[in-house]
Amino acid sequence: MGRTRAYHWEDPAILAEAAGRMAGIDFLRELLAGRLPGPPINYTVDFALDEVEPGRAVFSLMPGEEHYNPIGSVHGGIFATLLDSAAGCAVHSTLPQGVAYTSLDLTVKFLRRVTVDTGKVRAIGTVVSSGRQTALAEARLVDSTDRLLAHATSSCLLFPVPAPQR
Repeated sequence: MGRTRAYHWEDPAILAEAAGRMAGIDFLRELLAGRLPGPPINYTVDFALDEVEPGRAVFSLMPGEEHYNPIGSVHGGIFATLLDSAAGCAVHSTLPQGVAYTSLDLTVKFLRRVTVDTGKVRAIGTVVSSGRQTALAEARLVDSTDRLLAHATSSCLLFPVPAPQR
């Protein structure tokens, strides 16, 4: 009497190529508009990019049973994935063409239990500080009443990417 869930995704190489030839904000706006396919993780976890502006990114998720841990609430790894995505994309939204990032660390504080009854949650990421080689961002996970569910900080390494081969 189990439950099933099926999903599909596009070739992630399409995104990697596009990311290398666009400024971060342009890349994220193309994702948001649906002119680029979503990354596989979005379909695996079933979350979405909802908003993007320079220095800010917002993702949302409707918690489901497929996100549960063994004790009947949403697994902390789901929180961490949303928070890492929001913080990282906030940083990405500030990067010029030819510069990429990767997360160096992520510190998460879990404040409240989340279940299917919580309803839609949003992860709101903002850039705190950005330099030539690193950036610091924070992200807040909130419910529909803006009650804080979890908080994270993330350090990101900034690095040049080679120009696309023609």
